[in-house]
Formats: sequence, C-alpha cells, structure tokens
Amino acid sequence: MMQRILVWDYPQRLGHWLLAGSFAIAYVSGEAEAWQAVHVAAGACFAALLAFRLVWGVAGSRYARFAEFVRPPRVAVDYLRALAQGHPPHSTGHNPAGAYAILALLGFGVLLVAAGFAAWQEWGGRALSHAFGEVHEGIAGVLLAVVAVHVAGVITGSILHRENLVTAMFTGRKCGPSGAGLAGPRPLAGAAVLVLAAFAVVWGFSA
Repeated sequence: MMQRILVWDYPQRLGHWLLAGSFAIAYVSGEAEAWQAVHVAAGACFAALLAFRLVWGVAGSRYARFAEFVRPPRVAVDYLRALAQGHPPHSTGHNPAGAYAILALLGFGVLLVAAGFAAWQEWGGRALSHAFGEVHEGIAGVLLAVVAVHVAGVITGSILHRENLVTAMFTGRKCGPSGAGLAGPRPLAGAAVLVLAAFAVVWGFSA
C-alpha cells in the first residue's frame, strides 16, 4: 500500500538547498572582481556542503546513500526509455536516471572546487593560475547545464508521477510503500558531519 512516508532526512534536505544556494551565489558573484570576497566565501560554503554530501552518501540514512540509489547504466537507460513513453516506474528515493545526474553534479562540483582553489592560491605562477581560472569558469558552465537537466528531470517526474518533488525536498515526504519510510530525520548526526566537513574545508583554505 502506497502512502506518504519520510524519505529525505533533515541533513539531506538542508544540505541540498544550501548547496544550490551557495552555487548560485558563487556563480553570480564570479562575474565581477569587486565581488571576489563573496565569490570565495560562497565557494568555501559550496565546498563544505559538497564534502558533507559525499560523506552523507556513505554514512547517511537509507535514501541518501549512493548504494541505495545508484543502479547499473542499463537500468537508467530503461528508465529513460519508459520516461520517453510517458510511464516511468515510480521510485521511492532517487530514480535511476536522476541518480546519474546527482553523480554528475557531485563530480563536476569537486572539479569546480579544485580548479577554483588552484586559481585562488595561484598554484604554478600567474600563467598556470590563469589557466586554472579558465578551467574553473568552464566547469561552472558545464555544472550549470547539468543543474538545468536535473531541474527539467524533476519537473518532468513531478508531472508524470503527479507528485511535487520540489515540495518533497522541503518536507522530506514522498509516496512509498507502507513501512519503507525512515525512522527519523537524523538531525544530530547530520549536524556533526556538516561541522566536520566545514572544519576540514576551512582548514584547507587557510593552510
């Protein structure tokens, strides 16, 4: 029997929206030299939240873990085929295609932070630092495109499944089998991981 169950815990929901917000601020502020301090601060927040999501993908609650939602590529292809036909199978957590969008977002996010940090620290001198900066900007554009695909997928899934997936990422609740929901939102565990991730990033930026 399908009913509204708790799928997304507090840490995942909060981390999701803060990650999106920090990327948006960093992207907009990166266009002007006068906003460099804001850009660096937003980038540091993005890095900490990214580190948190990677750790939470291993140590988080059931539906946040990579092992729960990442499926073989053929499963994602089958899902996309069903999506094109207008009747994709319902997923309690992330759907198979959305899982790869998430991996792409996280992967390009790591590359974005690495290139930006290298440019900011002027690794290899002025010329190489400039090259890192160009790579950083290019990756930001690619990441923005992946975000657009992700958003389009969320909208499409919301329409076809008649379930508001955006609201679900705020409330944490989605339709799912009775008894498949999380036992609790795990706010304390998430806060501990986030603090450790933030500390690690601050230490890295100040080293």
